[in-house]
Amino acid sequence: MGPALKTLDASYRAHAIPTGSARYWSWLFAASPARAPLLGVYALLAEWNALMDPATEASASQIKLAWWREEIQRLIKRAPVHPICRYLAALPRAADVDFTPLSQAIDASLAELSGVPLERSAELESHAWALRAAPLGLASRLAFAGVNEAALGDCLRALAVADYLARATRDYRRQARLGRVPFVVEELLAAGLDNADLCADQPPAGLEVYLAQLQARATRSYEAALLALPAACRPRQRHLLVLAALGLKHSQRRTSGLESTRVRDMLLAWSTARRALR
Repeated sequence: MGPALKTLDASYRAHAIPTGSARYWSWLFAASPARAPLLGVYALLAEWNALMDPATEASASQIKLAWWREEIQRLIKRAPVHPICRYLAALPRAADVDFTPLSQAIDASLAELSGVPLERSAELESHAWALRAAPLGLASRLAFAGVNEAALGDCLRALAVADYLARATRDYRRQARLGRVPFVVEELLAAGLDNADLCADQPPAGLEVYLAQLQARATRSYEAALLALPAACRPRQRHLLVLAALGLKHSQRRTSGLESTRVRDMLLAWSTARRALR
C-alpha cells in the first residue's frame, strides 16, 4: 500500500470542507479526534456528490462510481489506492473499524444516479441512511471507541432524512427536467402530481402544498437530530449537532446576503458546539 499518508492533499481538502459551508463549520468546531476522520469522509462525499450532480454526464458518473465501489472494497481489505482512501486507512483507529458503510453510500449513489425513483415512503429513510448517515457514522467510529450506537443512530437517521428532504425540495426542478424524480412516487400520486408539475417554472398549488409538507418534515427531523444525543454523547458528537443546527436554520431562511449568512452560520455553529460542552 506504500507509506501511510498523514495529511490530505489541499485540493481534496478544499472540496471536502469549502470555507463557510456547513461541512466546514462542523469540522472546525468538532472534537479534536473527530476532525481527521471527518475530513476524510467529507472528501469522499464531495467526490461522490460531484458525480451525482445533474450537470455531470450520467454514463461517465456511473463508470466512476463503479470504480469507487471497487476502491471501497480495496479499502475494506486495507489495500486502497486512492489518496483519500489511503488517508482514511492510515487513521489511528482504522484497524478497528469496518469500512463497509461506505459501500452502502456508493450503492445508494448509483441507485439515485440511475434515475429510478423511490417507490414507497418507507424506502426514503433507508435510502437517506445509506447515502448520508452511514458515512457520518463511520467518521464517528474512526474518531472514538465505545460509541453509543443507539443514540448515534437516532441522531444520524433524523439528520439524514432532513438533509435528503432539504436537498430534494431545493433542487427538484433541475432534477425533474433531467429525468430524475427526487420524491417518493406514491406520495406524488397521492397528491395528484406528475412530472410536468415538477418541471413547471411556477409550481402549481398542489405542488406548493406538497413542498411545504416536506419542508415541515425536514424541520422536524433536524429538531429530532438536535435532541437525539444524550448529554454524555454531545461533546464528542458535536459536529453532528452543528450540521443539524445549520440545516434547521437554512431550511427556515429566506433571503440574506452572502457575508451576513456566513457570519450567522459561524456564530450558530460556535454557539451549538459550545452548548454541547456544558
